[in-house]
Amino acid sequence: MIRDMIEPLNTLTWELDGWIIVAGVLCAVACALLGNFLVLRRMSLLGDAVTHAVLPGLAVAFFISDSRSSVPMFLGAVIVGVLTALFTEWIRRAGSVDEGASMGVVFTSLFALGLILVVQAADHVDLDPGCVLYGAIELTPLDRLDTVFGAIPRAVVVLAVVMLVNLAFLLLFYKELKVSSFDPGLSTTMGFSSTLIHYVLMVLVAVTAVASFESVGNILVVAMFVVPPAAAFLLTDRLGRMIAISTLLAIVSAVSGHLCAIAVPAGFGYRSTSTAGMMAVSAGVLLAAAALFGPRHGILVRLVRRRLLALRILCDDVCAYLFRLGERQTVDAAGAGELAANLLTGKLPLHLATTFLRIKGQVSRDGDSFRLTESGRSRAQQLVRSHRLWEQYLVERAGLDQERIHDKAERLEHFTDLELRSRLDDETDRPTLDPHGAEIPDEQVETGERGEELAETESQKRDDRAADDRMRSNE
Repeated sequence: MIRDMIEPLNTLTWELDGWIIVAGVLCAVACALLGNFLVLRRMSLLGDAVTHAVLPGLAVAFFISDSRSSVPMFLGAVIVGVLTALFTEWIRRAGSVDEGASMGVVFTSLFALGLILVVQAADHVDLDPGCVLYGAIELTPLDRLDTVFGAIPRAVVVLAVVMLVNLAFLLLFYKELKVSSFDPGLSTTMGFSSTLIHYVLMVLVAVTAVASFESVGNILVVAMFVVPPAAAFLLTDRLGRMIAISTLLAIVSAVSGHLCAIAVPAGFGYRSTSTAGMMAVSAGVLLAAAALFGPRHGILVRLVRRRLLALRILCDDVCAYLFRLGERQTVDAAGAGELAANLLTGKLPLHLATTFLRIKGQVSRDGDSFRLTESGRSRAQQLVRSHRLWEQYLVERAGLDQERIHDKAERLEHFTDLELRSRLDDETDRPTLDPHGAEIPDEQVETGERGEELAETESQKRDDRAADDRMRSNE
């Protein structure tokens, strides 16, 4: 099977496959550059609306020119594409509806009108609406223009010009696009019109969609407007990086899509499939990978983070329980059953927590019982101190009843470091007992430069407190 997939790749040629890949890359990049701002503005389906709505423009251009030449067809499609963007925004503002509803009204109406006109035109000429939807990127090397660089496919020339225009617009008006996408009101106070930027963006989207779908089809255009920017959005929270990542993903989708269109069907005994469709599939695979493995928003990554956080909190609870057990009675050890019952956890999570604590040297095992080591006692003492300081703060500063403070303090104690404990200590006038009368443990200062700095601060506070006590006694 692998050999069957590799064999067709050995027959690739620049004259055919090279230009197909170049056309796909140019289309993907041109769409992805603008698609980032469509995703941020929640107008991702505008590309789909434009590519559907241009059908009446194509039909009317044929009726007027009585020809299928590229120039009148392109102009007719661009005019209707721009009108689609303008009508969408007008309906959204005038009708006070969201972008999705306004796009649905415009593109379905124009698409229906276009189908009627295309059916009328089809009686006189071979005007296939399926070609508009699926494209014919495999045929782009056949239609060439003579240039100073030699014979280049016309679709490559058009897409290169569109991509350069989009890139120039992005570089020249990056700040305006960024501000108007996140805060249109702020753009007005900065001296430029967010509405004008919006309409220019919509016009470029229409031109890009029309220039692209003539060769690559509606499916690939819509995919590249949405999928690479959406995948990049899952991978970063910075706009500059999002644009760069979406561009890279668009290029990878185009290149891998054509190669897969040739190789994958051959591995199953079939002929090659649609290149445009496989490019869209490749983009979808990259989006799925970003959704699963993204460093910040990936589903699996977030699941692992939640599990690790739950494990850390359970380790805290085990240490705190053993510490409190030693405060109440002479025995400071507990078995797995007692820990599971009191901490409301299962055997497997408890086993993982105690194993992790034993590896870190914070818990030792004596038969069936677990006992804190010196390192574990220090961790538990900091945790219990955080808990009781929070209880004191919630009663004294927040005015909560004693019956309501335990659960809140239990949530906060796991995210309280030495610096925050020091601030809580200051805010509550350095108490020695919590609201329930339990003793608040002394601070166990961490090691390292930060620990030495905070230890010095704590020492200075103790000296200041002793000086205040002496002054009060003298008075």
